[in-house]
Amino acid sequence: MPEFNFSSLTPDFILDAIESTGLIVESGLLGLNSYENRVYQFMAQDRQRYVVKFYRPNRWTRQQIEEEHQFAFELADHDIPLVAPLKYSQSSLLEYQGYLFALYPSVGGRQFEVDNLEQLEWMGRFIGRIHQVGQGSDFKARPSITVDEYLRQPLAILKQSQLVPAQIETAFFTILHMVADKAADLYHCDNEIRLHGDCHPGNILWRDGPTFVDLDDSRMGPAIQDIWMMLSGDRQEQLLQLDTLISAYEEFADFDMSQLSLIEPLRAMRMIHYMGWLARRWQDPAFPRAFPWFSSERYWEEQVLALKEQLSALQEPALSLSPQNFNQ
Repeated sequence: MPEFNFSSLTPDFILDAIESTGLIVESGLLGLNSYENRVYQFMAQDRQRYVVKFYRPNRWTRQQIEEEHQFAFELADHDIPLVAPLKYSQSSLLEYQGYLFALYPSVGGRQFEVDNLEQLEWMGRFIGRIHQVGQGSDFKARPSITVDEYLRQPLAILKQSQLVPAQIETAFFTILHMVADKAADLYHCDNEIRLHGDCHPGNILWRDGPTFVDLDDSRMGPAIQDIWMMLSGDRQEQLLQLDTLISAYEEFADFDMSQLSLIEPLRAMRMIHYMGWLARRWQDPAFPRAFPWFSSERYWEEQVLALKEQLSALQEPALSLSPQNFNQ
């Protein structure tokens, strides 16, 4: 397999891989904002714009990526606006000299507005439709959202990384353990479905409605995972946003209100997983260039404060859509 840091992924190699499908590239390659994989936009001889995505070696197995693609095709078959990969010789997952890659049509749009209740209503309906399809069967190869992967493994990686400055190491790991332990105690999921998995505003393009992109983190988990990242503002604003999202969601799929208690544990898991992800990938030269602040003392001091705030949020009563919560 190629090296994990994509050192052999030169422009000539990328062009050769694309043209192995029969597409002839006419423009230059425009690198898009992706670090886990390598993603480039280009124009082909047919005057259409495409995106090529090279998967990070040794992250997902071929079977796991094929499950991601199959889920995308299922959603597209149900007229859900998600950008699915293109097929060449009946296959959407392609390979060139050891690299797995896929080609997609290039779509444009603007980021949707998280504080726009009309757009949130659209989002609620489409996430409900995604989950209606997602409930139809389970992933066999792709993993679930687990405490081990999102809390325990990142914590171990951070301890081994030596990136945390010595003078705040004790304070950082003390609060990190407290947040991880509390989140682990609170996170319980009895009803897992196939999810988008990373449904944040950056993965949604708005063009007279939402277009979803990037199922790379698709996995099994609770429905609320695809909803909570839409929330912003203070508690009352989030309650109004939740009410809008879930009312629209339930036009297509039932929602288990008990999952509202998972919002803050999932937020804590995302925070810790993100730090662990950066530490795990720090030997990839692209990461120090893209995230230079990650090795700064100020960043880790800010994380101590952010983790303290998250611990407080974990200790508060969970959000609830009962009427009295709108009158507090």
